[in-house]
Amino acid sequence: MLRLTFLMLIAAALPAAGQQPAAPLLVRPVLKALPIGGDEDTAIPAEPATKPQVPAAPVSNVPIPAEPVSNTAPPTPASLVPQPVPATPLPALSAPSPLDVKPTGEDALRLQIFLDEANFGPGIVDGKPGRFTELAVQSWNEVNGHPINDWVAVNTAARKAVPNPLATALVPDFATKWIDPTLPTKVSLQAKKKRMSYRSIGEFMAERYHCDELYLLSLNGAKKINNLKARDSIIVPNIQPFCIEKLTGIRYPEDPALSQRHVVVNTKINQVRIFEAAPAALVIAEPGTTAEVTPVTRANRGLIASFPITPGQPKFIRLGTWELRNMVELPHWRYDQSLLDTGKRGRDADALNIPPGPNNPVGVIWNGLSRPGIGMHGTPNPETIGRARSHGCIRLANWDAVRLPNLIRPGATVEIR
Repeated sequence: MLRLTFLMLIAAALPAAGQQPAAPLLVRPVLKALPIGGDEDTAIPAEPATKPQVPAAPVSNVPIPAEPVSNTAPPTPASLVPQPVPATPLPALSAPSPLDVKPTGEDALRLQIFLDEANFGPGIVDGKPGRFTELAVQSWNEVNGHPINDWVAVNTAARKAVPNPLATALVPDFATKWIDPTLPTKVSLQAKKKRMSYRSIGEFMAERYHCDELYLLSLNGAKKINNLKARDSIIVPNIQPFCIEKLTGIRYPEDPALSQRHVVVNTKINQVRIFEAAPAALVIAEPGTTAEVTPVTRANRGLIASFPITPGQPKFIRLGTWELRNMVELPHWRYDQSLLDTGKRGRDADALNIPPGPNNPVGVIWNGLSRPGIGMHGTPNPETIGRARSHGCIRLANWDAVRLPNLIRPGATVEIR
């Protein structure tokens, strides 16, 4: 996440600006936030934050659950309730993009929102589709039986499903409970905190709407984003919000269906793909034959979701097939410099216990594998996904990582390629 100090440096340069396997179209009867120019009595509710409880001390080399938890299903996102919303200037509309190419402008934002809500993560939602959006399009096309690099079908579906790509949202009243502008960067000082909170409301709202602070700055101006307070209204991507206030520290149990699923972590293209079962074998020519095999485009209903990742450094991560052993919301993290440097556990006396929160180094959820110390988890820096290497684990944006318990459960197979 971009820090406040960096945002202040660029403030002067930015002017103020006015699952189902079949992946069906997401037609919304109600928008996730307030659509610009209409329904001006709808807003994000103010809800109390759930304070995670801190255990007495770390007991293992992997993140620790906040407390014993129940086997209840994960909570659903907060519903919307009527509230007055101040008027927000409407950004200039962009011209429609051709359907047969990667879109630009509002159509690009529509496409990213559509893919994100279909569980084919495009990365940061900012109207600037890059490699991760292309991979998400390929996954969507694969599920729906279209040529893998076709743009017409997905652009058409996105325009139908997301008529309003921008919306007005209020800063919730409880947001201040998740903000700590004094959060230090030194690990030794972080260990003394009760929570690894957001450092600013801008950071809170950016992650809530699956984007980064730079994009909020471009939509709203630096002056507004750098001075946000509760119940201020800003323009955001019109996407289902990541509701951190709904996380309770639950440890997820096995599930008869979700524990049978198969996860493929592709460290070459930085993507994780989730299947109903083991993916279908590739069709290849028989040994000794010269005939070419003509690929047939058909719907792959076994593919459930895909998300961009950052894999661990090659010297730490191990290719192979592992089992998903545990899934814990709001984990503590045992900071062990020896483990990070050498891959070997250091002395407990030298380790630090980093508290839970969105800026915890493993984000808001830990999904541990049968290989000790390795797991899929969130990150405090979603803008680095796919760019900066982690030490040994598989990092996802917090808003993607927190969906995993709805897609897989302990017992699932995780193949790292």
